[in-house]
Amino acid sequence: MSGARTAAPAAPRRGRGRRPVERVRADVMELVASVLLTEGLGALTIDRVARESGVSRTTIYKLWPSIGSLALDGYFHAVEQELAFPDTGDIRADLTSQLRSFTRLMTTTPAGRIVLELIGRAQTDPDLAVEFRRMYSSHRRRLATHRMREAQEAGQLRPDLDLESLVDQLWGAVYHRLLVPDQPVDEAFAVRLVDNLFRGIGPELTPAGAAGPVGVDQG
Repeated sequence: MSGARTAAPAAPRRGRGRRPVERVRADVMELVASVLLTEGLGALTIDRVARESGVSRTTIYKLWPSIGSLALDGYFHAVEQELAFPDTGDIRADLTSQLRSFTRLMTTTPAGRIVLELIGRAQTDPDLAVEFRRMYSSHRRRLATHRMREAQEAGQLRPDLDLESLVDQLWGAVYHRLLVPDQPVDEAFAVRLVDNLFRGIGPELTPAGAAGPVGVDQG
């Protein structure tokens, strides 16, 4: 996958004629994504979005109850394709592919800076924290656990695994290095995370009849 799409220049101010709701939403999302990726979270305001999109403040607030929810929706709109979860039928390959894409997005595109800004602001903005969980982190978590649950049903993962913990072990490790930058974050790190998960961290016992590595069954 490539990085987050290049933000297009802000469109000229549109007139305030009636547009279908989905058209209004799409126009606003394009503008918000452009502002976020080129100028950052601090440049985004409801007044600016209303002025440049030609959508009234009242309509914007009907669709997005806060600037935080607007920013999160715009952010997800910008990165949704890059963060799609693959399904090739091989859970190990799919986890590796998705985690590499996520790591690449976070470290080589403006999208990484934006999500860290959102996380930082959410620490002191309870409304944004709620919206972040509802619109982004919980959604991303559901996509991951859904794919892993399918792998359980296919016999590629143990049926007793705590999938929520697996999400934390994989993606949480990347977020940790992004927020506490004392170790590099790159695609090689993403590959090692998945390899460690499937190989386990116990010693590999070689005598005949000995137990294999402690970890996730590979099917």
